[in-house]
Amino acid sequence: MTHHAVCLVSGGMDSAVTLAEALAAGFTPHALSFRYGQRHAFELTAARRVCAQLGVEDHRIVELDLAALGGSALTDDIPVPKHRAEEEIGKGVPVTYVPARNTVFLSVALGWAEILGARDIYLGVNAVDYSGYPDCRPEFLEAFEALASVATAAAVERGERVRLRAPLLDLSKAEIVRRAKALGVDLAPTLSCYDPRGSAERPRACGACDACLLRQRGFEEAGLVDPGLAAS
Repeated sequence: MTHHAVCLVSGGMDSAVTLAEALAAGFTPHALSFRYGQRHAFELTAARRVCAQLGVEDHRIVELDLAALGGSALTDDIPVPKHRAEEEIGKGVPVTYVPARNTVFLSVALGWAEILGARDIYLGVNAVDYSGYPDCRPEFLEAFEALASVATAAAVERGERVRLRAPLLDLSKAEIVRRAKALGVDLAPTLSCYDPRGSAERPRACGACDACLLRQRGFEEAGLVDPGLAAS
């Protein structure tokens, strides 16, 4: 019997490893990415490359326009913080937080899961080395699972509840890097940057935003070299 799962794929390191975890668990993954008005839409190129590398055939990119609302350095004309000290990252909610983004993304994923008959949704959120986002916490995942249990016909009529799977939730960035190596995931195609440069075909990380700094620290603590640096 084939077990299907919807996997959110942003193009970053965490979502790539999460997609590999779904495959390792025996699921047939259906990858879901979003063009939501983000200034760093280069990540979609990375998402396509990640899916191609891992042999995922069903990859959908859904169009949303969260930029119409603004309110974030990722969707509005607000500077992306750079060169923040380690102790600053994770204190409070930064301007790179996109209001309700994960709620919106998971709602779309939930709808697709119901269409596919999938009972599992994978996402690469992380509550250890993260940038203070409220929708990357266990409390948020538990609340959304509770919502999903009363939100679909499949759940209400047939008792088919959807599980949110966040295999990286309690891992440090170094542990995620090591997990990528163990799963054989090439992280060179991934892009974890909030303010990338270059072109859609050859995006380059800025190396100074919170996401880049957390990624760099992860590779350093894992004793490995980030292949994405060579690729950029």
